[in-house]
Amino acid sequence: MSTTDAAAAVITLTEEELDPYVTHAPTRRWLTGPGLPGDSTLLTFEALRGDGLRTVADSTGDPDRLAARLREQLVIGGLLAPDGLEGESVLLDGATGEVTTTYFLHDRPDLMDSRPLAPSLRTLVRFASATEELADVRGQFASYAGRHGPKAVAEATRQLLAIFEEDAGADGEVPPFWRMAALIRPLALVAGPGTVSGLTLDLPARLLDQEFGPGRVARFEDVDFPAALTHEPTRRFLRETGLPEDGFLFHLNTEVPLPTLTEYHADERPDDPAAALPVRADHLIRLGYLVEDNSLVVDGATGEVLNWSERDARLHPLNTDVSTLAFTLWLLHREKALDRESGHALTTDAYDQLAATMIDVLRTVDPTATTTSTPWHYWTEVFQDEAGGVL
Repeated sequence: MSTTDAAAAVITLTEEELDPYVTHAPTRRWLTGPGLPGDSTLLTFEALRGDGLRTVADSTGDPDRLAARLREQLVIGGLLAPDGLEGESVLLDGATGEVTTTYFLHDRPDLMDSRPLAPSLRTLVRFASATEELADVRGQFASYAGRHGPKAVAEATRQLLAIFEEDAGADGEVPPFWRMAALIRPLALVAGPGTVSGLTLDLPARLLDQEFGPGRVARFEDVDFPAALTHEPTRRFLRETGLPEDGFLFHLNTEVPLPTLTEYHADERPDDPAAALPVRADHLIRLGYLVEDNSLVVDGATGEVLNWSERDARLHPLNTDVSTLAFTLWLLHREKALDRESGHALTTDAYDQLAATMIDVLRTVDPTATTTSTPWHYWTEVFQDEAGGVL
């Protein structure tokens, strides 16, 4: 095994280390030359450092139960998944150079399967580099620095998809992982930093109206706010931008002035003990409800958006503020529209990869799930709920 010394930026193999596993000449040249990235945000090849090349058969306890086409595939790394999600292993076909992914099912290797990732290592590195450049707004995507809104999203999507389509392989099909990257990851460009709103994000004017439709975004007046809502950026956002009345997983309270959690509890749960309410419940304003007995509340003093679980009688961080809440609802609605436009290819081809991509995008814009000490996060959990059909 040989690597460069610059932060172990490149992982390469010697000719001897490739024998007898890799016979595909272009793949051998790539692994002994340009190599694989050691610092990617999408992929990890750390397994090569300690273990070198090994087959799938060597990595399972019962190789005889593996499908024959998987036994000699080489385990070279994995897809990096958000915390709490299981990442897929990345496999290399030493005879053809094709790259696929799989989940190791050590108890049921007979159920293991693989999905296409790239026709070659060169293409894999190119696709990953382009996706990372988009996320960091650098390299071939540097022109998007300071650009935000639906037009920037559409242009970045076309540019990234064109890169993928140019080198998609013999069948011309872009693998699901990269198609999701092209359709979902540019959505993070829709909103800029909150220099005007005083919140985390500045959403483009009428973004929610265009997404959810005329008359489906509610805006509030000062008479709708309880005295406890003193956070002016939140008040201004609710007056001027508003929130969708029905955000699929969130239903806004529009029938009465916004109540504090204390007032809501007294009116709607008069038989439940008030002692179950959180501290400062009279400073938490209930905006509406999430599914499964979860109320969405905003701290009237700070603007923080929280999830109040009525069943567990616990508060959990949800979003940094109402601007990132609005982005989350927009992101969910946009994903469902894109899925319909693709003939539901996003959710049927690789739901787990879609969930990881959505979580990554949300954390790019609002890192609430990773910056709190609470291990449970509502959006992270529901994005992964394939059985519930959330995405």
